[in-house]
This record gives sequence, structure tokens and C-alpha cells, in this order.
Amino acid sequence: MHAQLILIAGPYRSGTQGDPVLIQQNLARLEAAALQVYQAGHVPVIGEWLALPLAHAAGSQRLDDEIAESMLYPVAHRLISRCDAIFRIAGASKGADMDIEVAKQRGLRIYTVIEQIDIVS
Repeated sequence: MHAQLILIAGPYRSGTQGDPVLIQQNLARLEAAALQVYQAGHVPVIGEWLALPLAHAAGSQRLDDEIAESMLYPVAHRLISRCDAIFRIAGASKGADMDIEVAKQRGLRIYTVIEQIDIVS
């Protein structure tokens, strides 16, 4: 098996009511999952790693402003078109659920626990 490009999907803003500390905790969970995927020999990616700098460059001032809203989900969906699989971590998330639907339409593998992901060397 070759290294896969795997999108990490899970809560980012969900359940935070906009609290930056809770958002950061969610990002830390996504990044911890990304590290596990990397350690398994794959290339992890998180949509926010790409969308947030783009939104900032476009003039976004807040995560819930019109600019950010116009980029967060669309960037993830464009990214999914280049991925081999998605690792859906636990937690309620409308965005992650939408990512899974897009991935299903594209026939991508969907992992829900790290043990499902083959280790490559």
C-alpha cells in the first residue's frame, strides 16, 4: 500500500458557541489525529489548515463572518476531491458530516478509528 492523503474531519467550531479556547481544543484534537495518521505513514490534512489562511488573506476578521463562511466548507470539499480517504474523528459536527457525504459520493474510504488505517513504511 502507498501513502494516502487523508483528510481529518471532526468538530472545529461545533459545540463551542464561538469560544476561542474550545475551538482551539477542537483543533488540537484534529491535529492529534493528524499526527497519528502521519505516524502510520500517510499524509494528513485538515481543511482549516488551508481555509483559515485563505479567509484571513481575503479580509476575514472572525470565524463566523461572511468571508470565512464562504471558504471553510468549500475549501474542505475541494480538498476532498484530491484525497484518498477521510478519517472522521468522534464528535458532533455538521461540517464533518457534510465532508463524509462528499467523500461517499466520490467513493473514498472513510475511517472512524485509527486502527482501520493500514500502516505503511
